[in-house]
Amino acid sequence: MTISMYQASIPVSIHALNNLIGILEKGAVYSESKKIDPSVLINSRLSPDMFPLSKQVQIACDIVNRGAARLAGIETPQFEDNETTFPQLIERIHKSISHLNTFKPEQIDGSEERTITLEVRDNTLSFQGISFLQYFVLPNLYFHVTTAYDILRHCGVELGKRDYLGQI
Repeated sequence: MTISMYQASIPVSIHALNNLIGILEKGAVYSESKKIDPSVLINSRLSPDMFPLSKQVQIACDIVNRGAARLAGIETPQFEDNETTFPQLIERIHKSISHLNTFKPEQIDGSEERTITLEVRDNTLSFQGISFLQYFVLPNLYFHVTTAYDILRHCGVELGKRDYLGQI
């Protein structure tokens, strides 16, 4: 049995983003129950040189939205990075999931050998579609979802492996 580029990208990304919603919802409940200003959690970082929780969520959304668009050979969507509350961050994830749900398998399947070029800081990166998905999009998605999880866990939110993995 083979797995298609669509199956390896869209459902997997939606699953991770849905789990991130659950993680953020627990963060919101925690901040309310402990009477912690939500902005404290949203602006928390694991290290001074790392992005805060809000940026982790924004990047997780951007990486899959742009990744799917590049695999499909269409223009990448742009979202403002202006979320400052848990509901706003959750809404951004919902928008990303809605965007991912617009893709059809025929748009992404067959993109394994499509050349994808992108600018990252001062570098131009070039990938074949399969490498782009396996070694750039999915690792970045998981890194930023994991980091968001870790930030909230570090702040005391009761999260476990099941929150990260979600329903399988």
